[in-house]
Amino acid sequence: MKLRPDVALTFDDVLLVPRFSSIRSRKEVDTSTMLTRKMRLHLPVISANMDTVTEASMAIAIAQQGGIGVLHRFMSIERQAEQVRRVKRAESLVVQNPLTISPLATVAQARQEMAEENVGGLVVVDESGRLAGMVTTRDLLLVTDTDALVRDVMTPRERLVFAGENESLEAAREKLYQARVEKLPLVAADGTLTGLITAQDIVKIQEHPSATKDHLGRLRVGVALGVRGEDLERAAACLEAGADLLVVDIAHGHSEHTLQMVKRLKQAFPEVEVMAGNVATAEGVRDLVEAGADAVKVGVGAGSICITRVVTGFGIPQLTAIADCAEEGRKHDVPIVADGGIRTSGDVTKALAAGASTVMLGSMLAGTEEAPGAEIVRQGRRFKVVRGMASLSANVERRKLDQTEDEFSEDEWAEVVPEGVEALVPYRGDVGDILHQLVGGLHSGMSYAGARTIPELWENAEFVRITSAGLQESGPHDVNLI
Repeated sequence: MKLRPDVALTFDDVLLVPRFSSIRSRKEVDTSTMLTRKMRLHLPVISANMDTVTEASMAIAIAQQGGIGVLHRFMSIERQAEQVRRVKRAESLVVQNPLTISPLATVAQARQEMAEENVGGLVVVDESGRLAGMVTTRDLLLVTDTDALVRDVMTPRERLVFAGENESLEAAREKLYQARVEKLPLVAADGTLTGLITAQDIVKIQEHPSATKDHLGRLRVGVALGVRGEDLERAAACLEAGADLLVVDIAHGHSEHTLQMVKRLKQAFPEVEVMAGNVATAEGVRDLVEAGADAVKVGVGAGSICITRVVTGFGIPQLTAIADCAEEGRKHDVPIVADGGIRTSGDVTKALAAGASTVMLGSMLAGTEEAPGAEIVRQGRRFKVVRGMASLSANVERRKLDQTEDEFSEDEWAEVVPEGVEALVPYRGDVGDILHQLVGGLHSGMSYAGARTIPELWENAEFVRITSAGLQESGPHDVNLI
């Protein structure tokens, strides 16, 4: 038996020591950070790859704010790839593959496609891919004959405003403004449709100047993978759909099958950034980096709906785990992600001060409007469900996904040993409001450290251990809250 002599700490065990600061305004603080070796974020926040946290709506909202979302893997390959495409279509300077329809399609078909894709218009192209016209909700609104052809109700090419395939943002904005239209098709010299610029996308660019985007101006998104053979197919399908980041997400990431999966991904897709985890030791970081990981996720048993430590007896309190792993990560120039245990903006500051480059949030985001799942009303209050991906129901649903319905037996419920729970969290409104509070607290925290950047926070941070009395003193006390 080996017993480590040091005491392991978590967020409530410590406070950061205030330092001299020359920062006059929180606006002087820069929260941009490295997500991986090559990818940068304006906001050090990742939404967790949990099925009650991140699907397309959450990933879009987080990326617009300057962070990134990681789509969970507890769905079919086809559905996960479609989720990626939804994020990629949500915002861009140029829509590379705009939704199209044939002029010989019916009004009913056009209405159905627009409803399914949640769009207000379709570009009409002929059998050779050349621009023929545009059909919008306005064109279809009062049509009573659903068998009428699109060519009879569309706005034809000769009445459209369109541009060349290399149109600049400023020129596109001016054309849209002068013509008072919302969509600008881009065509090649032979008339072939090559893309689409929309007024809505230009507005989004102006509204979200710090959004996390790829080189084509599309929102970035990550996808979670397991370690089975089919996860290589999952990775390929999601990358083809436009995914920017592969995340190998295993509860015990310091394991042979995780290392092998990272190696296979880097061999198959050498240009793609790979994040892997979860680990809680410097050795785990080192081995994942040697396998090819470009970022490492840290946290074993720290999540609010995780009971790994109770069930298995294993884990390391999160602050100590972050500090140990960050020290090893800096040796290899690999960013560390703090995953789990964060409940307040102060915890975000502490996690970053301990050496993390980003934080992954799960339960904090689960109650938001953008999180998957319906609201539940109890005693007049609204809630949403959050569950750990090692919970009983998540395990059973994963087995159902892996098998056919006929193969799955109810007796398999008894075989599952859950390491997570299900819970209700209060409905919290838009995720943007949550992030606004977190970022405001982080800016204040960095100013208390005299740090204008996250690397400066690493340098300036000094922790002091506190007692239970110190923890009680840190919150509201001796008053009646209203």
